[in-house]
Amino acid sequence: MNAIDLPQLEYDQEIIASFFESVEGEVDPPDNPGQTNTAGEVNGDMQEFRIRLANTEERRGMASILINKMYSWRGYGNGGTLPDDPNRVTILASAGDSLPIGTMSIGLDSPQGLYADEMYHGELEALRGQGKKICEFNRLAIDPAVKSKRIIASLFHICYLYPRALFGHTDGVLEVNPRHVRFYEKMLGFTQIGPERTCPRVNAPAILMRTDFSYAEVQIRKFGGMMSRAKGERSLYPYFFNAKDEAGIIGRLKAMG
Repeated sequence: MNAIDLPQLEYDQEIIASFFESVEGEVDPPDNPGQTNTAGEVNGDMQEFRIRLANTEERRGMASILINKMYSWRGYGNGGTLPDDPNRVTILASAGDSLPIGTMSIGLDSPQGLYADEMYHGELEALRGQGKKICEFNRLAIDPAVKSKRIIASLFHICYLYPRALFGHTDGVLEVNPRHVRFYEKMLGFTQIGPERTCPRVNAPAILMRTDFSYAEVQIRKFGGMMSRAKGERSLYPYFFNAKDEAGIIGRLKAMG
């Protein structure tokens, strides 16, 4: 995947990555209701997509609206507002500057723990006991009109780079609905480490999954940026950024603090 060269303008300093993509006719993201079209002009056209931190009131609001819409559709209740927590960061993808199409949050481990500790404290303590520095991924929401491996992969790649490159985390966990376990296994190499339980935050069944960042690193080095040229590879890793783009993204993330 080749990100476009970003003009050196003041307002562009907050763009983590930017690329052009046609989103027509690609894969449905996990939890995709796949019916309503709210993105309008996005489908079928070559569009510029921009990824930023949701670190302003406007972007947090855009991300929260998208999260709540998707949570409500799936019957999970209201996803609430994004917390003001230094150990939590949200990534927002948009078509241009104003149309939110995807978001994902990262929680860094701290003395307060992770959301997943509520149901899977024993499993997480086992990882901590092995010297693992863990983070969690949650609040993944993709507009149902957007069917693009590249956009999903871009969100995951940046959400992997943020804790890995900036803070030295070694592993990531996420709680997923049981019907999506296979997606995360096949497309991203996650493994199940916790049994099915009912998550009280959304009143729905969940399973705890884990990814070893060293595994992701190898896959990115092998397949990143190859897209359709990765013959026989069916994971999302060919749609991750290539090494050159990844280095630029890490530099921008570090500059943002």
